[in-house]
Formats: sequence, structure tokens, C-alpha cells
Amino acid sequence: MAKQKEHINLVFIGHVDHGKSTTVGRLLYNTGNIDEQTMRKLKEKAQQLGKAGFEFAFVMDTLKEEQERGVTIDLSHKRFDTDKYYFTIIDAPGHRDFIKNMITGASQADCAVLVVAANDGVNAQTIEHLKLSKIFGVGQLLIAVNKMDISGVNYSEARYKEVVEDVKRHATQAGWNVQKVRFIPIASFPGENVNKKSDKMAWWTGETLLDAINKFEAPQKPTDLPLRLPIQDVYNITGIGVVPVGRVETGVMKLGDKVTIVPGREGKGISGEVKTIEMHHEQVPQAEPGDNIGFNVRGLGKKDIARGDVLGHSDKVPNVTTEFTAQVVIMSHPSVVTVGYTPVFHIHTAQVACQFVEIVKKLDPRTGAEVTENKDFLRNGDAAIVKLRPTQPVVIERNKEIPQMSRFAIRDSGVTVGAGMCIDLVKKEL
Repeated sequence: MAKQKEHINLVFIGHVDHGKSTTVGRLLYNTGNIDEQTMRKLKEKAQQLGKAGFEFAFVMDTLKEEQERGVTIDLSHKRFDTDKYYFTIIDAPGHRDFIKNMITGASQADCAVLVVAANDGVNAQTIEHLKLSKIFGVGQLLIAVNKMDISGVNYSEARYKEVVEDVKRHATQAGWNVQKVRFIPIASFPGENVNKKSDKMAWWTGETLLDAINKFEAPQKPTDLPLRLPIQDVYNITGIGVVPVGRVETGVMKLGDKVTIVPGREGKGISGEVKTIEMHHEQVPQAEPGDNIGFNVRGLGKKDIARGDVLGHSDKVPNVTTEFTAQVVIMSHPSVVTVGYTPVFHIHTAQVACQFVEIVKKLDPRTGAEVTENKDFLRNGDAAIVKLRPTQPVVIERNKEIPQMSRFAIRDSGVTVGAGMCIDLVKKEL
């Protein structure tokens, strides 16, 4: 067997209708990762549904409801090979209601392609996705300015540059080092500058989308940290039994391993032995960080565990907490955050309401120095160290021990209020 290519999780993010799904579909098709016949069927289907022009988007939008509505609802994963890497492409929804899934997507990604439509430019979600991808530790970012073919843009270099400047400004505010963020112009639907140079944009001397993706660096895998695998879904599959699915964040999981999933339904955790591990519909002997897998644990019932539970080795069980201390940044709250506020926290795949029980200290977000005045409330732009109490036990880890399991987003009535990371915790006795 040839040496396995290095693996990268790549998420496509951006505002609704800016062409994320079409970009992914076009890329997969142009590089031969999808055959002519499949593409022809999708094209016919798109026409039948009165969605001509959506055939590339349908490659990722496999749910029937998505195809009828023409929006991406769930996260879809597709394997994609280049001569250099093997990617798992995560197509994340841009739609408002689906931002929860987008958060899950960003927190699973090593690298991101932010798609911004040339005609529309920067939108509310473009900004939100820039912030979230930064907070969730997406390491590398590529901006694809799409729809360069649209009338009114007509492959204009001047318009491309305007959009780039605008995105740069917002990326800087979100904490990205724009010197390291790369930009490229594309037109996904007609396929311009996707995998080969476009004669319609003779002014563009840079890379194609495919070249640019191939220039991402494979991240270092945290295989030496304890095993942590947040559960994303639990399926019951005939002939196999209960199959939880999720992405290995840290550590290595092997067949025969003794594992414990916490908190579990009873809050005491449930243990068993790993019987099978499957990735991209193939059985594998082990799974490493970044691998999206389905697996089977002997003696596990469908009702025993749920999304948001976390698996670890039985000798190093994940930390279930009843209270934790975190460093947070408030991004967009209509008034002020005070003690007693209980919004929903998105921690890996878990969603749990957490109450602010104490504002320990307020920090200047630029310098990290302590701010002593008005420390009883937090408003937009403020950073602080706070004590939080989840309304039910949740798994979170200290940032200095397992950073991949320490980050979270804070959401309230459809808005990302803030984000942060856990710096200390009170363990719940199981």
C-alpha cells in the first residue's frame, strides 16, 4: 500500500447564496472526484425541481429538503483527493438558522475557504464566520471571491480588489493576520479559475482554487494527548447495532480499546470495548485526530448516549464539569452581560445553557491587562475571566491541557453573543 497522503479537514464557509456548495461541487467535478454520469443525473434533477444551475450545489446538498429549498441545512462530508493531500470537505451552511451546524463545522476544520460573492461583497455572516473560524482555531484561511462572471461584475479586476480590501478590514478585526490570508478570484458555476487558469481574467496571475487548496499545510496531529471524541450523532444500523459518529479531536482510538463515554444518559458514563471503526465507508484499524468516523462499542444502547457526550479511554476519562472558569469575549449582545445571564453554550458538539455566576476580572482585549472599573457587567468588545455553571453536566477541558476541547461559542436568540475557552474547572464525581 502506498504511503497514505496527509489528511486535512477543509470547511467551506460564507454567507448564504454566495456559492459555497456550487464551488465545492465544481471543484469535485473538475478534479474527477465525481463522474460524468452522477453529474448528468444531478443536472436533470436540478431542472426537474426548477433549480437549473444548482447541479453543482446538489453534489453536497444530498438531503431532499435541501435540494427542494436550495439551501444547505446539515454538514456534509466528502472525501476529495489531490495529488498532494486527501481532504475531507465540510460544506457548512451559511443560512441564519443553520449557524449552529456552521459552528460544529468550523470547530472540526483545520483550514477554511471563505466564499464571498463579488456582486454582494461582505455580508453579516461573512463577518460572523470570520470571527467564529478564528475563535474555533481554524488555522489557515483562504478567501475565494466568487461569482466574478455575474453581470455587473464581468470579471472586473477593480471590483475584485474592492471586495478584497473590504474582507481584509473585517478579517483584521476578527483577529486574522491578513498577511497570511490568501485571496483568489473565481467563478464556480462556469468553472473559471477553479482548477485551471481563466482566460476571462487575464489580469489574474495568481493561483487557481485547486493550487491554493494544495498550498494549505497539513496540521500537526495531537496524537500524544488523551483520546477525545465528541459524539455528533447516534445511529442504529441493521446488522451492526448502535453506531455513534463523530470526529476524533485528540489521541488515537484503536480496535479493542476500552473506552468510556460521558456524561451519558445516567450521568455516570458508559464503558465498553471498540468493536469496529469505519471511515468513508471503509473499516479501519484505528482513528487519529481529524478523522470523521462511525464506530461500534460492545454493549452500548442507542438510548445510553447522545450528541454532546464525549468518548475517551477508560483510564483517562474526559472531564465532566459542574462549574468552570473561562476567558470570554462578548461580541454582540444587545445590552450588557451580568451575573445570572444564562445563554446557550456550544461546546464541541454539546449545546448546554450555562449561567454566569461571577465576573472574576475584566480584561482589556487588546493588552490582556486587568480593567478595574465597571467590572459588574460586560458589553460588546469586552473580555473577561468568568465563572460559569452549566445547567447540566458537560464535558470541557482546560485550554492548557487539551485546547481542542476547551473552546466554545455563546449564543442567544439566534445570535453569537460571544466566545471563549475554559481555563479551569470543577470536576463532577461520576
